[in-house]
Amino acid sequence: MKRLVLLSGLLLIFACKTNNKDSQGVSGQDAEGPAKIELQQTNGKFQLLVNNEPFYIDGAGLEFGNVPALASHKGNSFRTWRTDNGQRSAVEVLDEAHENGLMVTMGIEVARERHGFDYNDTAAVEAQLQDIKSQVMALKDHPALMIWGIGNELNLHYTNPKVWDAVNEISKMIHEIDPNHLTTTSLAGISQKEVDFIKERCPDLDLLAVQMYGDLPNLPKLIKEFGWEGAYMVTEWGATGHWEVPTTEWGAPIEDNSTVKAANYLRRYKGGIEADSLQCIGSYVFLWGNKQERTPTWYGIFLEDGKETESVDVMHYIWNGTWPENRTPAIASYQLDDKTALDNIQLVAGQEYTATVRITDPENDSLTYHWEILPESTDLQDGGDYEERPEAIGDIFDEQEEGSATFTAPAKGPYRLFVYVTDGQEHAATANIPFIVN
Repeated sequence: MKRLVLLSGLLLIFACKTNNKDSQGVSGQDAEGPAKIELQQTNGKFQLLVNNEPFYIDGAGLEFGNVPALASHKGNSFRTWRTDNGQRSAVEVLDEAHENGLMVTMGIEVARERHGFDYNDTAAVEAQLQDIKSQVMALKDHPALMIWGIGNELNLHYTNPKVWDAVNEISKMIHEIDPNHLTTTSLAGISQKEVDFIKERCPDLDLLAVQMYGDLPNLPKLIKEFGWEGAYMVTEWGATGHWEVPTTEWGAPIEDNSTVKAANYLRRYKGGIEADSLQCIGSYVFLWGNKQERTPTWYGIFLEDGKETESVDVMHYIWNGTWPENRTPAIASYQLDDKTALDNIQLVAGQEYTATVRITDPENDSLTYHWEILPESTDLQDGGDYEERPEAIGDIFDEQEEGSATFTAPAKGPYRLFVYVTDGQEHAATANIPFIVN
């Protein structure tokens, strides 16, 4: 679900050296060597072992997210999508994980057919393999490394099954030079076709990884129905996908508010992950951070300013068995012009309208309200590729009071009205309503 950028191994090694790392890419403070990762099966139950100790993945997808917060909420692992995210080297990411007692499923960028890569081009496939080999060599001995994630959603909008041959060759190469870590690849959803391809063409993989959203509670059933008998993990799950929700008459997907999302996170975890205690070895919730994808609030369980939403409370409960001491505000109702997001709200340019939101807070904390109107996003990509955040409409609100805001409708076009409610404890509730101006 990320924009993945293929970086050369030489650049990766250079980045490691410029951050005072040794020739293997492992920092001096982490010189104790690699962890030994194994997968056992006993009486039909799969168990991940880290240095001979049972390890169930209570993890999160994390690109630029708050690693110390993940540890403080008792997560034990995170996954990445690439070995270098453009801001920090992989060694820096692994170092921070190790400092916080977390293990990492390290993503490896594998080129996609939908981005123009041709898996019939043997020279390009070989060059990619050698590039990935240099990345693995630079990181394989880091003690925070747990699993190699070979590519992300390579089955999205593709036609050439040779991509799975390439994945298997990458996995074989990794096992030859790195005997300590497991390999997997993450699928967008799951189907009989892909399970058959993985079983036939990728026998070297140690386990399967699946990414599902609204349909997650059906995953254990689908795993059995499609005949996957090995271990698997869920490497992305969370809010209902923008492709799974109702839309307005003008095609705007309707986003759940933060309270509805939180309830769905808990239900989906119990039904789609916790329910399979035999083959599922854990999961990575999406997203321990923030990103623009259709909206700035859709998939991140943190806001852009770092505040935690109600879904973080849910993950704390899942990982600890108890709720946080201070809970996030919850949204009871949200309306624009006395209508909800499902009402295909049409406004007239230049006329004045009022929105209202009703909030509950378990501790009765003092609440602060912030309102924002964004044009409907037009930079729409697939598979989590990078999208530009629309710029907010300035100087549009005529009046703002606790729980309500009045504004003059802008020029013709589709928009969204966002509300953010914070409790002074670094928590926030959020919701948006799409509307169109005629």
